[in-house]
Amino acid sequence: MGVVLDLKKYLADAVNDHAADIFIIAGKEISYSSNGKIISMGERLLPPDTETMICQIYDFAGRDIDILKKDHDDDFSFSLANVGRFRVNAFMQRGSLAAVLKVVLFKLPDPEVLRIPKQVIDLYAKNKGFILVTGPTGSGKSTTLACLIDKINKTREAHIITLEDPLEFLHKHDKSIVSQREIYMDTPSYERGLRAALREAPNVILLGEMRDFETISIAMSAAETGQLVFSTLHTLGAANTVDRIVDVFPANQQRQVRIQLSMVLQAVISQQLIPSTQGTLVPAFEVMLCNNAIRTMIRDSKSHQIDSTIYSSADYGMVSMDTSLLTLYEEGLITAENALTHSLYPDAMKKKLGL
Repeated sequence: MGVVLDLKKYLADAVNDHAADIFIIAGKEISYSSNGKIISMGERLLPPDTETMICQIYDFAGRDIDILKKDHDDDFSFSLANVGRFRVNAFMQRGSLAAVLKVVLFKLPDPEVLRIPKQVIDLYAKNKGFILVTGPTGSGKSTTLACLIDKINKTREAHIITLEDPLEFLHKHDKSIVSQREIYMDTPSYERGLRAALREAPNVILLGEMRDFETISIAMSAAETGQLVFSTLHTLGAANTVDRIVDVFPANQQRQVRIQLSMVLQAVISQQLIPSTQGTLVPAFEVMLCNNAIRTMIRDSKSHQIDSTIYSSADYGMVSMDTSLLTLYEEGLITAENALTHSLYPDAMKKKLGL
């Protein structure tokens, strides 16, 4: 039971090692994910250990554990002084209590250290429109958006409203006022929170995820009426992103949606995290910045031409995913195998790599 007594220390150690998620599950040591690896601490946990630890977490949060025992899963947040803030999903598995804790960071990351391209961070200067950051789960989308919000917060007098599930970074008020709302805790849904945000004098809205056509529709309308709207999708590549948005709508609305999207879209940033030769993860970015040619392609259902336009528009600040991967390979940061695995056009990438 010594593991249980050291729960606060284990949480502190995990946070200090840049943990993203912490796992408390019977049959395994308390573990955390960091830089794409799972790291274990202490001794293997038995069901009584996990129950004691999760009771302790409920005490930290000042929350009734009967909610978990009744519903068999529960979402909440808590803070530990000098350790950090955590978003918890507690649940039942194999008849025992378990939990996954997401670390909510107070200290915001440095975009240069994270290798986020300058033309991505420069999007903070946009005053209105729709900016999407896309990629698979765990590709760093929230981190990129946090860097953009931080830049706006430090340089502009604005009201920034974020709608997130969960809150992953906490922003202190700086030049801007930052209202952060967590889905389920502060508002029941993205759609409800977004509708309310439009009545809260926003200049910038961060929508953590677009899950349905109602949310996408409201977000595009907000961008159309003068707000700067950031959001994410689980797509890879600007062309796929445009098609995904349009396809969410009924067929009889898609023509109008293409016209609307072509007017409000400012940029699509797609990213992947690639295992590096140094044992960490390094990001690869596709950057599409909307110009007249791309707006015409979106409007005229020619999104299949977007990739070639990105590739040929480096002077405009655009970067294709495969160009980003090739640069990482040439800098010795990723292997040829990983460049090929994450390429959007493997046959062309093979030739570029000389394979």
